Amino acid sequence: MVQVWNLSDAGNSFTRIFKNGMKQLNINMATMKHNRRHFISNAVSAIAAAEIAAMGFINAEGGNKNTRYENQMKQGSNNTFDIIKQVDAGDLNVGYAEAGPPNGPGVILLHGWPYDINSFIDVAPLLASRGYRVIIPYLRGYGTTRFLSNETIRNGQQSVVAVDIINLMDALKIKNAIIAGFDWGARTANIIAALWPERCKALVSVSGYLIGNQEAGKIPLPPGAELQWWYQYYFATERGRAGYEKYRVDFAKLIWKLASPKWNFDENTFNRSAAAFDNPDHVDIVIHNYRWRLGLAKGELKYDDLEKQLALGPVISVPTITLEGDANGAPHLDSSAYAKKFTGKYLHRIINGGVGHNLPQEAPRDFADAIIEADGYSK
Repeated sequence: MVQVWNLSDAGNSFTRIFKNGMKQLNINMATMKHNRRHFISNAVSAIAAAEIAAMGFINAEGGNKNTRYENQMKQGSNNTFDIIKQVDAGDLNVGYAEAGPPNGPGVILLHGWPYDINSFIDVAPLLASRGYRVIIPYLRGYGTTRFLSNETIRNGQQSVVAVDIINLMDALKIKNAIIAGFDWGARTANIIAALWPERCKALVSVSGYLIGNQEAGKIPLPPGAELQWWYQYYFATERGRAGYEKYRVDFAKLIWKLASPKWNFDENTFNRSAAAFDNPDHVDIVIHNYRWRLGLAKGELKYDDLEKQLALGPVISVPTITLEGDANGAPHLDSSAYAKKFTGKYLHRIINGGVGHNLPQEAPRDFADAIIEADGYSK
């Protein structure tokens, strides 16, 4: 059963949106009538913005009501998700945002650490306007996603996060979808494409092929590469767990700055995402995830078969586009290191303009365009 959390009164929201849309339209008529072509373009934009907002998907917090989709969103968007739905799926009650027609082709957008669903705040309406049904879930340990039982192990190993998304697709009766993500989300999308290709129509993955295994995680790297993974070693200690518990917001802001050194995000943009880290399971999931990668924490036996398959580095046969920002400050490989892992139709693209690790939020149109393009590969 799907539950809906309305973060504003639906009737009042629609009335306000309609009036604002008409007000904007009247202003355009008064000021743009000397240029018929310019007037028509602005009128269509105002109506489209009102229609998207009226779907209950996003709510402007003030300032310019019409989001500007630039290649790089230097100050972020003034939008937020207006409705968060909840559905039981596997071990979880998953919180997710949804946009677009319910019968449209499915797109699932997956965030990473330390980010949340707001990484896709400007991607989702672009896809919704093209007729896609867009699902943006909080991963386990984030936002409104909760475990159904206190007895369930707070497990963050790579395979279980992918199982969560398969369970969510089943709960929402989504047979297959284009799956796109970055960081943890890209790894999860990779795993679904590799192990359940029938559920993944096409793949968009920031930083390429990210499927790992514990044995590979034990191999030492050159000092410069090890330095980039400093937080993994910090999390391996109890001091690190306590530090992340106490300073998780400050920690996240530091990672944002290091991973996207040229992204001038503002406080409102960061704070919208930081609220997702208040989840009671957040620290447990994050710490287990990174300790598991280093072989310092065990996974659950029931996922051993999946991890054995993933340890072999399976190829991905579904149509794929991999993306990389030209200013990604997070650890990542050159595309030549993983290109052969994609055996279907494949394209790699560098997104220029000072774009960092949080590529969907920094370059939303490029990310949305890649999803639409990858969808075309699957036809």
